[in-house]
Amino acid sequence: MRKLLFLIFFITGASIGIAQELNCEIVINTEQTGQSNLSVFRTLENSLSEFVNQTSWTNKEFEPQERISCSMFITINEFEGESFSGTIQVQSSRPVYGSTMITPVFNFNDDQFSFNYREYQPLNYSQSTFSNNLVSVISFYVYTILGMDADTFAPEGGTQYYQEANRIANTAQQSGRLGWTGADGPGSRFRLIADLLSNMFTEYRTALYQYHRQGLDVMHKDPEAGKIVIADAIENFTSMNSRRANSLLLRTFFDAKAEEVTQIFGGGPEIERPALNQTLNSLAPRYARNWRNLQ
Repeated sequence: MRKLLFLIFFITGASIGIAQELNCEIVINTEQTGQSNLSVFRTLENSLSEFVNQTSWTNKEFEPQERISCSMFITINEFEGESFSGTIQVQSSRPVYGSTMITPVFNFNDDQFSFNYREYQPLNYSQSTFSNNLVSVISFYVYTILGMDADTFAPEGGTQYYQEANRIANTAQQSGRLGWTGADGPGSRFRLIADLLSNMFTEYRTALYQYHRQGLDVMHKDPEAGKIVIADAIENFTSMNSRRANSLLLRTFFDAKAEEVTQIFGGGPEIERPALNQTLNSLAPRYARNWRNLQ
């Protein structure tokens, strides 16, 4: 299991090192363009894969088996010359202690993704400067993935990574691209990172730790105890939901976890949580079909 060591660190850009933290699959779907065989798309896919997986994003050393599994599925809807626009679906997961199970942590769809790219253009991350929107968006999600993964292993363990993602968002506002400001809607990158760092949504980050480290990671030895903690983590969302109903973070949580929650409470030892179905329907009504007949 990944060592629970969260040190204050300084990012020095796209450094050369051995700390590659991610095992990330990059897929570019170009069917919407009608020109999916263009070499620029293959080059971009390969360049992004190298950029994400071969950059040292932190000063921590990760063994190959400790790298975070994630994916970025990019759909190009339109392009003209060196200008591209589309969507990016970002997902990450982590192993469950004492089992062969892999649990989803993050599942987010960003439909405000546009960038300029010239074939064979180098992709390099710099902490201090904005180079282009492609690098900024990808780097933003790298640090968001790192933050969420860290939050599942230690209480608020991802703060330093969220702060770096927030710095990227602030710097990228100068680009004028969609997704980086408060005016870009409730599903923007701006809203995502602002909410992750806001005291108004602390239950989300607390739930990440409780659900994963204190819940899933103990189920191999005590399934009932694990289920109780997971139920508590979910029920603790009610206070957050009362302050901001249908928040982006709440939707993000259940977009990643709805199927897994269904499996956890659809079988195994029963626990005394008579209001859990009602709570789930209140928190995530779009998944009402999942919540039927849960224990």
